[in-house]
Amino acid sequence: MSTRHQVMRNTPIGPLTLVLDADRLAAVYMTDHRHAPALTTFGPPVIGDPLGDLVEGQLTEYFAGARSEFDLPLASRGTDFQRRAWNALLDIPYGETTTYGALARCIGSPSSARAVGLANGRNPISVIVPCHRVVGAGGDLTGYGGGLPRKRALLELEGRHLAAAARGSAADLRAAQVS
Repeated sequence: MSTRHQVMRNTPIGPLTLVLDADRLAAVYMTDHRHAPALTTFGPPVIGDPLGDLVEGQLTEYFAGARSEFDLPLASRGTDFQRRAWNALLDIPYGETTTYGALARCIGSPSSARAVGLANGRNPISVIVPCHRVVGAGGDLTGYGGGLPRKRALLELEGRHLAAAARGSAADLRAAQVS
């Protein structure tokens, strides 16, 4: 079985279509995702696919705040430049943001902030390859294939989980000091 898709229905950002290609995740598309190809290119729908279930499990953990990094086999398809930009996204820490300019410098193309933005807009593996963590030079939310409300929701979700973890760590430290 090669290309197929599985739909994850219940997420805080709406349904996600997981495109699976052989033994790798090829895409995660949101409803009305800009630059998403036609559904007919995703292959047949499946339910209970082992890879699809693995992806769903890790995304469920992410949305619950129990996972900050993904461990999935990815099949990123794009130009060399796009793949370099997408790989650099994987280095942005959970709950943090960077700018398009900083990302351009990171991949060795300091004058290509606009091209990095265009590459991010074509990132097929949303959420898992975290293009939502890239903001404009002034810190403004700019462009997102799934729409700015979803970008804001993902950043807020990560911020809430980090704050809760910090509160938990402080409570654990206080409890240890009392003992």
